[in-house]
Amino acid sequence: MLKITTPSRLHLTLIDMNASRGRVDGSIGLTLDKPVISIDAETSDTIEITGNSEHLERMRNSALMLLPEGAGVHISIGEEYPSHIGLGSGTQASLAAGMAVNRLYSLGLSVYEVARRIGRGGTSGIGVAAFESGGFILDCGHRFSDKKDFLPSSASRLPPAPVLLRNDFPDWDILIAIPDQRGASREKEISIFQRECPVPLREVEELSHIILMQLLPALAEEDIVTFGSSINAIQDTGFKKKEIELQPVSRELMYMLRDQGAYGAGMSSFGPAVYAFGEDADNLRRIAGEFIDGKGEVFITKARNEGARIESR
Repeated sequence: MLKITTPSRLHLTLIDMNASRGRVDGSIGLTLDKPVISIDAETSDTIEITGNSEHLERMRNSALMLLPEGAGVHISIGEEYPSHIGLGSGTQASLAAGMAVNRLYSLGLSVYEVARRIGRGGTSGIGVAAFESGGFILDCGHRFSDKKDFLPSSASRLPPAPVLLRNDFPDWDILIAIPDQRGASREKEISIFQRECPVPLREVEELSHIILMQLLPALAEEDIVTFGSSINAIQDTGFKKKEIELQPVSRELMYMLRDQGAYGAGMSSFGPAVYAFGEDADNLRRIAGEFIDGKGEVFITKARNEGARIESR
């Protein structure tokens, strides 16, 4: 029997949704210590996924794609968090099931190969890299000649983007506030990509400058103030700006946290999850809790500088 505990992740932004330089996508993201998805898995004569979970069908499909002919698996879902809140549960749930089959049947596949076979990471490679190694991640996207269109990961069949940079993240408190809403998914997500892309090249260039000459140096120097200001700048640039326009409650909360002392606040992926960095995380948690007023979830976590934990039991 195996126990697998995945991380979650913040998707800070897609980088190039213009593609005129020959590549598309590209992402930066950060692995979180919580929330997590945890499963117990063992070989079986049948395929059985149990637990009070919205991820049952997703895990079943992932397992089916990897199981040897005639083999089965029993997966029991323990801890989990919802899909479409901006923290990447779909990729983590799928990879957990896929890696369980991989290990139980000694298939010898890497995390990247499992992700490719089960169809995860076709736009952003952040979730796959978070599962594999954790930390802060920068991926380089895909050749546009391969992808040929602007598509979310759910609709792209390309393999995960190669990782350009993976760094440990400082031991900073990270506030997470999740209003009781859901982000875009499936057909709605596809329509947003089709409608909003390509974004202007000048915005891609501005965003690239922010990442290269502000965010990454601040991370290297463990400068939380400059890192926070780079996060603020990212929210007003490129495709991220379009994502935030779809979540007015998250946008209002993000601005309130900045006004009340956060060095930086942003929205993860399509939201609604908001994250913030500041010296007084407890005060930011109080402010976010009063804003949400019981209609959502607020907590403090840290970055996770390792990937999923896979233990034999």
